[in-house]
Amino acid sequence: MTGAEIIAVLETECGSKIKSKSPEAIDPFVVVEPGDLLAVCGVLRDFPRLQFDMLNCITGADYLELDPKKVAKAGFEPHMEVVYHFSSFDQKHRFVVKVMLPRWKDNQPGALPEVPSLTTLFPAADWLEREVFDLSGVNFIGHPDLRRLLLADDWVGHPLRKDYEFPLEYHGIRGR
Repeated sequence: MTGAEIIAVLETECGSKIKSKSPEAIDPFVVVEPGDLLAVCGVLRDFPRLQFDMLNCITGADYLELDPKKVAKAGFEPHMEVVYHFSSFDQKHRFVVKVMLPRWKDNQPGALPEVPSLTTLFPAADWLEREVFDLSGVNFIGHPDLRRLLLADDWVGHPLRKDYEFPLEYHGIRGR
């Protein structure tokens, strides 16, 4: 199926849960609200013509422009995105779902934005969500064991956020 055909099925099955779409992108995608993620991904997995049986990856992206000269040209408000890439072995197609989140929950710096965990639909989400949590600082509600995966348990911050400041020292080891 083409991206446009997949989106047409999603629009029929999910209606207003699809906030925006891009069928002509290299990787066709839809954008959904965090509260609609499980329903949309359930349709991707269970609808007979779609059969997305593999969650390839989850990516966290920070859209924060730090250069004051570029802020006006950026064309977007600072936000986080969680990007899900799916594949279907039987149907031989792929698709992307994006969730846009505020940089901080309730505009409280340090309060991580939240999105539901997909571990109940796709077991592979377990480690993928832990990686995004660890590096990008997104909290996955309902995850069975959300904890750091790549960094030490006592590490402070999330290094893929654009405003992250690398510590000069960690456990007596000097950085840069």
